[in-house]
Amino acid sequence: MTSYALRATETDLLLVIDVQADFLPGGALAVPDGDAVIAPINALARRFRHVALTQDWHPAGHASFAASHPGRHPFETVTLPYGDQVLWPEHCVQGTPGAELSPGLDLPHAQLVIRKGYRPGIDSYSAFREADRTTSTGLAGYLRERGFTRV
Repeated sequence: MTSYALRATETDLLLVIDVQADFLPGGALAVPDGDAVIAPINALARRFRHVALTQDWHPAGHASFAASHPGRHPFETVTLPYGDQVLWPEHCVQGTPGAELSPGLDLPHAQLVIRKGYRPGIDSYSAFREADRTTSTGLAGYLRERGFTRV
């Protein structure tokens, strides 16, 4: 197991990004060996009093899904009102098992889940702002209100 020298303070927050079933082995948009991050996240989280997570949370028929664009295929690019968009296989659809956070995460002290990508026509690659570069996820306000200075 890796040893982490980080000493978290009261104004630090650990942000865990999109550790969801569809991004893990066997998922709809799996990252090879994606589950290898779970044990280090759990170990690191024990050093933090404050933890938040993000969750990709798409409605069925989301604009980023290739299936929403007849004749198009996953990993092709289309132009949407906010710019170029890579088309993905359907993944992390609201309320489905693939959208669930990994059951291997051991974060009982997590205080917030930021759901992103839930607007039908806008994708999200950031914990702070949707892909249109104007729609906030609310994370910046949360950090400011709670007085967190390091993420």
